[in-house]
Amino acid sequence: MVFNSLPFVIFFAIVCGLMALTNWNRVKALLPWPVNSLRHVLLLLASYVFYGWWNWKCCFLMLGLTVVAYVCAAAYEKDGRKLWVTLGVIAPLVILGIFKYFNFFVDSFCALLGLSRAGSLNILLPVGISFYTFQSLSYTIDVYRGKLPAEKSFVNVALYIAFFPQLVAGPIVKAGEYLPQLREDRNISLSNLQQGVQCFVLGLFKKVVLADNISVFVDAVYDCPAAFHAVTVLLAVAAYSIQIYCDFSGYSDMAVGCAKCLGYDLPRNFNLPYISKNVTEFWKRWHISLSTWLMEYLYFPLGGNRKGTVRRYINLMLTMLIGGLWHGASWTFVAWGGLHGLALCVHKLFLKAAQGREKKDNALLSALSVLATFCFVSLCWVFFRAGDFATAMRVFQAIFTWQQGVIHLSSWAILGLACVALATLAAVLRSKKRGGPIDGFYPRVKLSTIPGLLVFFLFVGLTLGLAYTGENPFIYFQF
Repeated sequence: MVFNSLPFVIFFAIVCGLMALTNWNRVKALLPWPVNSLRHVLLLLASYVFYGWWNWKCCFLMLGLTVVAYVCAAAYEKDGRKLWVTLGVIAPLVILGIFKYFNFFVDSFCALLGLSRAGSLNILLPVGISFYTFQSLSYTIDVYRGKLPAEKSFVNVALYIAFFPQLVAGPIVKAGEYLPQLREDRNISLSNLQQGVQCFVLGLFKKVVLADNISVFVDAVYDCPAAFHAVTVLLAVAAYSIQIYCDFSGYSDMAVGCAKCLGYDLPRNFNLPYISKNVTEFWKRWHISLSTWLMEYLYFPLGGNRKGTVRRYINLMLTMLIGGLWHGASWTFVAWGGLHGLALCVHKLFLKAAQGREKKDNALLSALSVLATFCFVSLCWVFFRAGDFATAMRVFQAIFTWQQGVIHLSSWAILGLACVALATLAAVLRSKKRGGPIDGFYPRVKLSTIPGLLVFFLFVGLTLGLAYTGENPFIYFQF
């Protein structure tokens, strides 16, 4: 079940209807327990139905991880033995390693030693395992650090890990961001529905209109980069930057919108990443929930920048290499993470060299910095998109040797670039007008007015009319 499907619309309407029923005083009067408990149980059941839609057997894996997190956190709070925390961290990582990386590591080991391999284990990769594993770890570690008490209710822990809007592809929600909301009286309301539905539709537009239509052009070029002119390959590289942004931020918008309809707040995952002037800023604006998770639970425990300059750069590289591997069991993802880690180290060195110098605002220099960062990020995406190093090298060869071939200037690729550029410009101008920091926003209309309803339904009609009708799953479902 995916967000951009009729089954999900029906499923979500049923969930919203059941949740709305719990607002009735008659229903509350009949309950022998607090109404919030009923809401949490309903959402938990809905989350497992949602996840089981792909493969019901995978629900037992998620349930097992939940039991480990709940038991280990409760046991640690009771007797203070670090053994429970160690178990609560190692067990999810071992499970993730087996399901996602076993074949990758064995194949790499055999290739390194020149050994032959009889075959690979046929292991099903559960959808979203990387995301809910990180959330399980967040809960256990936060209890250990004393940031929040161990949750008494197993249902609450299970709902935190399985909450269906962000279950499959994030945002990665830390325990301290979500569990406190379960102690509040949150549910369906007209205000939340107005905000949530519009946020969902905006994400749907990004996904089915921009990302999916652009993907047709990008797939064609990456399937045979040697057949196309360098201009076309360059356009495909830039177009993939827009595709992955619209695809992933579109999913995040839909997740935030669904959660808001149900009364819950999820953290923002993107904030105009392509206006970044350097790679450090890019990672403060791109996949924010992952970058903050890696910073808090990996970079800082490794020592961060507290143990000298050399260790700082080593920690940065390790964090980005692991972040790259988290995305997929392939050396191309490791290369992608390594390039970003190297760029972060270079930027830190540059800042250190420029320390003490007077900084002057220069519009031209800022524009060139944004362009250079976008070019670097886009070229790094080649490793992310290519199925292997050979394909990535063919793409680079086509660009840097100014290869001759078929010239195809995809209208959807150009439209996607224009849409993201204009939307970013509008957000920047809006931020400057208000005098605050440059910040993305979700444009909304008042659905309580006739003009607002007309604009909203025109946008919905435009989205449905221009939507790509082929099969095209979200990019981050594979992670």
